[in-house]
Amino acid sequence: MRLADLGEFGIIDRIRRLLPATSTDVVVGIGDDVAVLDTGGPHYLLATCDIQVENVHFVRHGISPRQLGRKVIAINVSDIAAMGGRPRWALVSLGLPPDLQVDFIDELYHGLEAQTQAAGIAIVGGNLSQIDGPLVIDLFLLGESDRDCLLRRDGAQVGDVVMVTGKLGASRAGLELLLRPHLQVSEETRAKVLAAHLTPQPRLAEGQLLAASKRVHAMLDVSDGILSDLGHLCEASQVGSALELAKVPISQACRDVARAAGVNPEDWALTGGEDYQLLFAVPPGDVAAVQELLSTGTGAMTTVIGHIEPASSGITLIRPDGTAEPLAGNIGWNHFRQGAKP
Repeated sequence: MRLADLGEFGIIDRIRRLLPATSTDVVVGIGDDVAVLDTGGPHYLLATCDIQVENVHFVRHGISPRQLGRKVIAINVSDIAAMGGRPRWALVSLGLPPDLQVDFIDELYHGLEAQTQAAGIAIVGGNLSQIDGPLVIDLFLLGESDRDCLLRRDGAQVGDVVMVTGKLGASRAGLELLLRPHLQVSEETRAKVLAAHLTPQPRLAEGQLLAASKRVHAMLDVSDGILSDLGHLCEASQVGSALELAKVPISQACRDVARAAGVNPEDWALTGGEDYQLLFAVPPGDVAAVQELLSTGTGAMTTVIGHIEPASSGITLIRPDGTAEPLAGNIGWNHFRQGAKP
């Protein structure tokens, strides 16, 4: 059996089964984007890491070192935001080819520092190694969460409403312009989608507000594509879901680039990934309060896109004409699976 036969999540599950059962001080362990640890203090300790590998996650000619530094921090902060937590300390490990220009490191750290300041994080250490191959950046981020405000992905309940912040698809459209820069779109559209892809902004304040509201049953961030991440939420919560495709909020800039590329913008919004919006489940009676909370607190829009059903229903896509079909096939980003992402 090859790794490609298992895929990213199959490999994670296999690793989890190889390890001994966790102790009682591990509140959330392997399988989630963030580990939650009980140190006995007034807060839970949150821990997450994310690796960026050249030619897998980025190409050097398509992103500046400063943008790369900002993105490395932002995508980790997004995981902490999805639990309603506060990011605090970061460690950065670098695998660097010896012929890399020193200016690259200077600019990378300018980007890291800019994003850490925005999120209230201190870089406190890391590791450095020579590597004879593509550049590698591995970030380890620690944070904290109030014990009574922790949000997990496994709390969705049948009857809950599924909601998402912001709009989707702009990051995937930005990737398309990196791959096909000749596409004819306005400079405003080009700038919007490239910013969404190269320097995403995590929904940190929104996550903290939702956690403090005590109105949200389950939440995660949209990093692998909304269909894939909805699947993660449903699997963790042991529920199913119905997703109304007509209600999925698609960025106008995404629509513009998709039109120029001759593709369906819905596909990018559903499976493109790296939007770093928040996907969450709330009781139907709390929808208006949640929308008002985020609109007033941060200006963020939120959209109802579906509801939670029994696990036996699986995940169902409701077409604009009202017809329903079960979700099937490879969706979203999945390392080691061929054809998962362009």
